Amino acid sequence: MHASSSPSGAFVPGPRVLREPTGTGVLDGQRVAVKDLIAVGGTPSTCGNPDWTASHAVPVDDAPCVAALRAAGARIVGKTVTDELAFSLEGENAFHGTPRNPAAPDRLPGGSSSGSAVAVANAEADLALGTDTGGSVRVPASFCGVHAMRPTHGRISLAGVLPFAESYDTVGWFARDATLLRAAGHVLLGTRHHIATRPRPLRLCLAEDALALAEPAVAQALRAWAQANGITERRQAFVRPWREVQEAYSLLQGLEIQATLGPWIRERRPTFGPAIAPRFAGAMALDRALDAPWRRWRDEMKSELVARIGPDEAWLLPAAPGVALPRNASGEQRGAFYERALALGALAGHAGLPQIVLPLLQVEGLPVGLSFIAGPGQDESLLDLALALSPTKE
Repeated sequence: MHASSSPSGAFVPGPRVLREPTGTGVLDGQRVAVKDLIAVGGTPSTCGNPDWTASHAVPVDDAPCVAALRAAGARIVGKTVTDELAFSLEGENAFHGTPRNPAAPDRLPGGSSSGSAVAVANAEADLALGTDTGGSVRVPASFCGVHAMRPTHGRISLAGVLPFAESYDTVGWFARDATLLRAAGHVLLGTRHHIATRPRPLRLCLAEDALALAEPAVAQALRAWAQANGITERRQAFVRPWREVQEAYSLLQGLEIQATLGPWIRERRPTFGPAIAPRFAGAMALDRALDAPWRRWRDEMKSELVARIGPDEAWLLPAAPGVALPRNASGEQRGAFYERALALGALAGHAGLPQIVLPLLQVEGLPVGLSFIAGPGQDESLLDLALALSPTKE
């Protein structure tokens, strides 16, 4: 079954792929969009690049995350545009176009799960699947003003999903409201009727040093929200200097890209868009001797952060360092955004932590995601928190 493509540019150009539910459940009637590097059986995963499509077989089966949503009553309404092979946070694609941010049409949607965020923000889907390695769900959620979650690393199967940097990769999701974010989360996480004895609510704290990476107006808005909601406890999220956190992420991600995509790049010599080609070239040129020392660094950093955050806390921090970038942003603007966004995103990434993004703030009329990070395995508690903070909670 096919439908026409969307005027927002959220969906991959061409006929739209539709799939009916395979069961009934808590997601009956919900429309789901799927990032186009997650398998939907019987349709290509283009991963945002024509050379990838041409050199890979069409998946036979749905990825487990897609199958779980369909089994719970959701129907698939299309594959969404992604930055090429997920290697960007801006939301542009040289081959499929740049989805239009409904909250700010003259600004970028954020990537690499750009189409999924736009589909939900534009009410073309109720839910959408994305992937998040260094912020690819969290940044577009903040830019487009939608609810989203990156789960604890390893909680949701990555089978049927493009491998990018596997020790960081997660399947995340977007939703139109907190109730649906939580319901879909329970399906994807395999939560059994939530938990008979509900966990204590998380204690909210402000990650003071993380705010220093945000634009002043964004940091001010987050501080004001924290004060208005009685959050007085302060925490330090960066157990190491933030530039070191960002450097470690960039190096380890690049070295993992060498391992996962390097063989295909060397054999196929694909054509990448002008913004993406230098990123893959840089990853392919990294010295593998850097891997072991930086992996030890990450293990130490993770232990320190997990010990510091504790099992009963959620820390407020920026989902992105600023509001959505202008579509014509300069290279200098993009570079400054990118290094800070990666440093913020790498907190959850290095330590494998869950993080939610809630569209509860605006700065100068533009969305700003309110984000909370918690200890490993606290996914359900964060989803409860999203619902508790929602102005339309049921």
